[in-house]
Amino acid sequence: MHFRKVAIIGTLAAAVGAGACNRAAPDSRAVTAQGDASAAANPAAELQRQREEEVERLDRRVAEIDRKYGEKNQKVVAGERTATAGLREELKEDVANVKEAVGNLRTTSPENWWDREEAAIKRTADDIQADVARLAGSVKSTPPATTAGPAAEPVSTAPFTSRRDKLVADLRARIDAMERALDNVKTRGTQKTEVEDTRARVKKLGEDVDKLASASADDWWNVSKARVTDYIDRVEASVNRLDDNRP
Repeated sequence: MHFRKVAIIGTLAAAVGAGACNRAAPDSRAVTAQGDASAAANPAAELQRQREEEVERLDRRVAEIDRKYGEKNQKVVAGERTATAGLREELKEDVANVKEAVGNLRTTSPENWWDREEAAIKRTADDIQADVARLAGSVKSTPPATTAGPAAEPVSTAPFTSRRDKLVADLRARIDAMERALDNVKTRGTQKTEVEDTRARVKKLGEDVDKLASASADDWWNVSKARVTDYIDRVEASVNRLDDNRP
């Protein structure tokens, strides 16, 4: 009898313990299902969370570029490497501006994205053209011959697409002029590095304009994020070229 009571008590204790464990550690599949259900119930919040994570990743990249820029610039200051004053000044501005670009991406919305996109790409074109003019002497830009789209299709009169198409046509004419001007520049050494960096900026601007040509208003986040990401890529490449030349 005594042993039977002990066995019953042990069985009950084990059952109670197992129940407590089950309550303390819910099935991981249930937790995952709850998370999926929450995301499905509020897709806008989930999209915003993903965007915030993407901005955080860009922030970390910019911090690393800033660190690398400091190291390479110190080599130039110390005389271990050489770079033109123009390239150094441009990089200093770019490193500051790319931080601002990531900061602005945080607050970009469907309502303000195009105004920001248009202002940013125009400012970039102005900066590049000023450097091309300094290196080449002048930039002769020809106004676009037509604003018609591919296969002579008329440009849409919708507010967004008409602004987009006009901007793309204007920028393509400016890019062509900058490329022609740089083709006539003959340099070597540190100035060649600066010219090649400027040429890379012109090429990147052309790629951005090509992407913008087919963008729609619904693409606002992807276009904005791509522009900032590409800007980071370009600044990183320029930083890597900063210490290319020895004294």
